[in-house]
Amino acid sequence: MIIMRKQKIKQMQKTVILLLLLFIGISGANAQEAITLAKALSIAETGSPDLQLSLLNLERFQKNLEAQRAAMKSRFSLDVAPVEYSTQRRFDNRTSEWYTNENLSSNARFLISQPIAFSDGTVTLSNEFGWQNSSSTANNSESKVFYNNLYLTLNQPLFTYNRIKLQLKEMELNYENANISYAMQRLNLEKNVTQFFYNVYMTQMNLSIAKEELENTQKSYDIIVNKVDAGLAAREELYQAELNLATSKSSLQNSEVTFENAKDQLKLYLGMDLFEDILILADISSNPVPVDLDKAISNGLNSRMEIRQREIDIESSQFELIRTKSLNEFRGDVNLRFGFTGDNQNLSNIFDNPTSSPSVAVSFNIPIFDWGEKKARVAAAEAGIQMQELNFSEEKKQIIVGIRQVYRNLQNQLNQIDIAKQNEKNAELTYEINLERYQNGDLTGMDLNLFQTQLSNKKIAYSQSLINYKIELLNLKIQTLYDFETNQEIVPAELYLSAEEDK
Repeated sequence: MIIMRKQKIKQMQKTVILLLLLFIGISGANAQEAITLAKALSIAETGSPDLQLSLLNLERFQKNLEAQRAAMKSRFSLDVAPVEYSTQRRFDNRTSEWYTNENLSSNARFLISQPIAFSDGTVTLSNEFGWQNSSSTANNSESKVFYNNLYLTLNQPLFTYNRIKLQLKEMELNYENANISYAMQRLNLEKNVTQFFYNVYMTQMNLSIAKEELENTQKSYDIIVNKVDAGLAAREELYQAELNLATSKSSLQNSEVTFENAKDQLKLYLGMDLFEDILILADISSNPVPVDLDKAISNGLNSRMEIRQREIDIESSQFELIRTKSLNEFRGDVNLRFGFTGDNQNLSNIFDNPTSSPSVAVSFNIPIFDWGEKKARVAAAEAGIQMQELNFSEEKKQIIVGIRQVYRNLQNQLNQIDIAKQNEKNAELTYEINLERYQNGDLTGMDLNLFQTQLSNKKIAYSQSLINYKIELLNLKIQTLYDFETNQEIVPAELYLSAEEDK
């Protein structure tokens, strides 16, 4: 009855301490900020350096895709040469005489270039307008004239792949891959923040246990001092009590250092002010969550973003094969140009006698012999595709194995929680019994210290088992993209939308 009454008192003390911590965390926010797991995740969403890097990478690929799409639209340009002057001494082979040519000109060229996506061709409209004053000592002639050249040009490759479409598709896949990486980073962020958070919680709990252990050791020390002073105990017991007290103080100091280091690591990962003091508030109580292994594997294979990444790798390898096959390829080019030129000394008469200037050019690149270079490079590219297909198959196997391992770990952690809970209860009862024996002089201080250490270790082990179960449950959520606590799927598209909102 006495032991049970003491347990109830200790439980009430723990409740009061927790309420005090909550009150301190709320009322003393200026000095110490209370951090819950939900708040830590919220801070990390905007402050985590890892997530910021992933977001910047996503923005980089998005801008590259926007640039590629913009490059497929009409491009307008204007080249202006306000003044060009030159004097050159030249030799005329027809008359075997030297002459001097002096030229002064001013011109501007307006250019519209439009890529043709479906054929990989380019249509260009060019108009050049200018004025020129040229004189020569060969026949003492001089010419002052306005001129205008207007051309429409078509360049069309033949018998080769469409480079415009291929490049655009690559940009789209790169952007999709960056989106997937960002979504995966957000999931990993949740896992890492949870681990850092509970690591701080455990060091905070170790610190609390160390303080409690020091208080118990101090009480034991005071008891033995009174007994030695009264001649009821040997002085050797006092020496042992002093050693136990010094060890408890040292353990407390070590726990404080570990706690402060863990807080710094958490603040660093969250992107918080390193000089801001924080207090961890966590509820580690956990109820068993039913998990269907078959459903977990099925959802993982259907939803895991790594599978889509492997598919993108295969498609990228196929693009590389297309490029490789274009080495030393048989290729043709057609260039069509139609335009007219006008010139006159008077600007208003510049188009009185225009000159038509059409042109057609067809060219072929015909490879003859390349010593097997193309064949070898194509074989290497095909081997790369096979490697990516093998990675795709292995990724599925790794997903299945990973989900199975997490499932087994969850079942094991439930057993470990039950064992750790019973061990803590037994250790507490054992300590209470032996504390009475110590007070009655039936137990040495060294033996009591062993029971105290055992109780502290069992408390830590029980808390750690609860945290391990929570982390494994979160790991299952990441592995399967399914939350078994709420029975809801995690849709990757929602993570993509979050990326757009962050930007």
